[in-house]
Amino acid sequence: MRRLALVLAAMLGIASSVVTAQAQDKFPTKPIKIVLAYGPGSATDIITRIMCEQLRQILGQSCVVDNKPGAFGILAIEDMARARPDGYTLQVGNVSTNAITPVLFKDKFSINYEKDVVPIARLAELPTFLMVTTKDFAPKTLAEFVAYAKQHPGKLKYASPGAGSFPHYDTEILSRRAGIEMVAIHIKAGPPGYINDMVKGDIQFAFMNVATSAPQIKAGTLRPLAVITDKRLSDYPDVPTMAEVGFPGVGTTLWAGLFAPAGTPPEVQQTLQKAVVQTLNTPQVLDAFTKQNIQSRPNASLAEAKTWLAGEIANWQKISKEVKIDLTD
Repeated sequence: MRRLALVLAAMLGIASSVVTAQAQDKFPTKPIKIVLAYGPGSATDIITRIMCEQLRQILGQSCVVDNKPGAFGILAIEDMARARPDGYTLQVGNVSTNAITPVLFKDKFSINYEKDVVPIARLAELPTFLMVTTKDFAPKTLAEFVAYAKQHPGKLKYASPGAGSFPHYDTEILSRRAGIEMVAIHIKAGPPGYINDMVKGDIQFAFMNVATSAPQIKAGTLRPLAVITDKRLSDYPDVPTMAEVGFPGVGTTLWAGLFAPAGTPPEVQQTLQKAVVQTLNTPQVLDAFTKQNIQSRPNASLAEAKTWLAGEIANWQKISKEVKIDLTD
């Protein structure tokens, strides 16, 4: 009798394992919601929508993008982190929301970011331009811009997605290196929210990603004075790098990454990570990215993603200690 009981228990255990494996294999069985901390048209939004179109082909389920800007990215992050950890609510964030905000605004979270959020994969990187308006604004080079700013101290306005964002840091670092003074205008919607202000000449300067600013550059309403890359972009051969114009090391490369609630089952995290890597290496995505100067940069594994994010956070902990800025938004 005891032997029969053991056999039955073993059979039940095997059956349970099979059922569990089958349930996990079914993921996903419904659309996946991806929460963004920026509005439509932002670089993070563009990257997400390009990814989602192809991810649907691979996972067999669509992505529903939920734009939730505000509060330094905290609203979007907490919305994702509080969701049921089943892989159906994710977040796409960037260097500002998911590396700087956890450092500068840790006390504003109602969650423990380091314990409640896990990275699934870095998605992409995108060059950033040092951009000025062409509306009633004469400078055509960074040297001319610096000279103009010195002649008009405190008169020029620059835009950023918020206090403590990487464009805020980058501009303040540039201002100190160049010996100029500008007034910060923080607009939470990001570049899509302040492009019109720049086109009208109400704001003269901003660090702005290539994908968002391309139409305005083509139209001649915005002018790139330098690009944050190691070498010039083939689509913009006349735009020098920051090193070429005398400011090496100034500026941040924008990245986007995919994040999930920490309690998401490892098998689901693995499924998502593999699907994302596959998606970002498809000809369709690579072609769409190339057209907007976006570089596909997925991590090779979940472990690599964790190491990468930890390094990013450590870097901004160092920068925030060395460069003190006004965090009033």
